[in-house]
Amino acid sequence: MSSKTFMNMLLFIFTFVLPCLVGLSNGECDFEAIFNFGDSNSDTGGFYAAFPAETGPYGMTYFNKPAGRASDGRLVIDFIAQAIGIPFLSPYLQSIGSDYRHGANYATLASTVLLPNTSLFVSGISPFSLAIQLNQMKQFAKQVKEADQQDTKLPSPDIFGKSLYTFYIGQNDFTSKLADIGTGGVQEFLPQVVSQIASTIKELYNLGGRTFLVLNLAPVGCYPSFLVELPHNSSDLDEFGCMVSYNNAVGDYNNMLKESLKQTRESLSDASVVYVDTSSFLLELFQHPTSHGLEYGTKACCGYGGGEYNFDPRVYCGNTKEIDGKRVTATACDEPYKYVSWDGIHATEAANKLITDAILNGTYSDPPFPFQQHCDIQPIG
Repeated sequence: MSSKTFMNMLLFIFTFVLPCLVGLSNGECDFEAIFNFGDSNSDTGGFYAAFPAETGPYGMTYFNKPAGRASDGRLVIDFIAQAIGIPFLSPYLQSIGSDYRHGANYATLASTVLLPNTSLFVSGISPFSLAIQLNQMKQFAKQVKEADQQDTKLPSPDIFGKSLYTFYIGQNDFTSKLADIGTGGVQEFLPQVVSQIASTIKELYNLGGRTFLVLNLAPVGCYPSFLVELPHNSSDLDEFGCMVSYNNAVGDYNNMLKESLKQTRESLSDASVVYVDTSSFLLELFQHPTSHGLEYGTKACCGYGGGEYNFDPRVYCGNTKEIDGKRVTATACDEPYKYVSWDGIHATEAANKLITDAILNGTYSDPPFPFQQHCDIQPIG
């Protein structure tokens, strides 16, 4: 073999063969955008764009200021965006500084899957339910298709078939009534929640969507806020300090969601409808934090009261109130990277990163969804 032939062969291998063996290269990804639907677990600023009120220490770890996120730093949706090489998602409700070329985020804090009634709204449930978020998406798609293509803040009209559609919603449907009607009462309307998610996926499919990731319900029985506020006795706590009955109810809902998504998948043969079991991984973090480089499971970083949970529902993270004749402030710990729970209700950036790592490797997805086969994954450190 001549040296010229050998060099040509090497050139062919490095140019065509190796990229096929190792997957996509040069930061390429099958997904050019993300459209997210959710609640505070994935809200990147929608709620506070509508109702400006956020204060520190939210955002202290990454953004160095409040950034519309219920965490000390980045959320799972932020890490997924970074991993596939697109910017953080702009909230749909944010009118200033938004860029929608790589998708939009419809999630807002305290959102539910089902439409809230008046009494729920008064008690702190957002008006931006999943049905409203879907309508916002439809309006966005209509505007994109009708827009002047010189608009540099909007994607091209063919973006909807090249996007990832993510759902992280349902927790508020589950928890908003727990104290009043218990797990048995809540389970009566959970089939409606599951049905609404499935029908939303089908409507997004009609808009062109083909890849859907649905994150399941977190193990609320381990959250400091619910451990303080929900009725239970010591016999209901497992060896890790989590409430068994509530986590069992979560498991029932998640099984229902998984089955519904399976049926949806079968009805949309050319779509990927993926159930993501973040609940199992979060439970692992709460129960064995030290195995994952953390230290505290069921104790909040930002809160008031210290003790086992460091959570007092009378004064939330960052707020100052008068309690028992004394003016107190719920402050943040110095090392949030050692905690699973940020403020008793939401996860820290450290926990969100670990959750994202688990999602990206596909081991918690059904069916398995290895991102590496679709994208050249970028570092998310």
